[in-house]
Amino acid sequence: MAGMNSEHEHVKEFFAARASGWEQRFPDDRPAFEAVVEELGLQEGDSALDAGCGTARALPLLREAVGAGGTVVGVDLTPEMLREAAALGRREHGGLVEADCGRLPMADRAFHAVLASGLVHHMPDPAVGLRELARVTRPAGRLAMFHPRGRAALAARHGNALRADDIRAEPQVGRLLATTGWELLLLDDTDTRYLALAVRKS
Repeated sequence: MAGMNSEHEHVKEFFAARASGWEQRFPDDRPAFEAVVEELGLQEGDSALDAGCGTARALPLLREAVGAGGTVVGVDLTPEMLREAAALGRREHGGLVEADCGRLPMADRAFHAVLASGLVHHMPDPAVGLRELARVTRPAGRLAMFHPRGRAALAARHGNALRADDIRAEPQVGRLLATTGWELLLLDDTDTRYLALAVRKS
């Protein structure tokens, strides 16, 4: 993909090597995904974007929320993840698009809601990425920056300490969202999940 920098390439290599069998490593995550999709407040006929979808495990849940008349699209940078998603039958629930979430091939205001699971801290420039997600979201549409583990639990799992400069922490995440077209509604950072729920400013 033209213009891709070394940070993008690093992310692609990291996830490409882990794509096969990815979901088998996290078999207990479905309830957390079900809960976050519910918090997006989608209605029958709405449009939903799964940004950085990976194996697109949320696509069936998003399709259930918007119904047969709605639109569901999953976007990911890593073709191996999208191939795994296709092998798991996720194309039955929505489109799968290989693209950089910082430069989406979608129209302005195309979606009612965006799920960004485990995405933002992998972006080379999170502000650019969040502005792009705002561009494709309708005014008053929702964004869920989500992970099925809270920051402390995730850091402990990898043997790391929490970083004070983590963009997902308060107050950084609130400032970042406010400067990129969003208003933070809720921050829930517990052992069982991380959720920064925001609304697109008009």
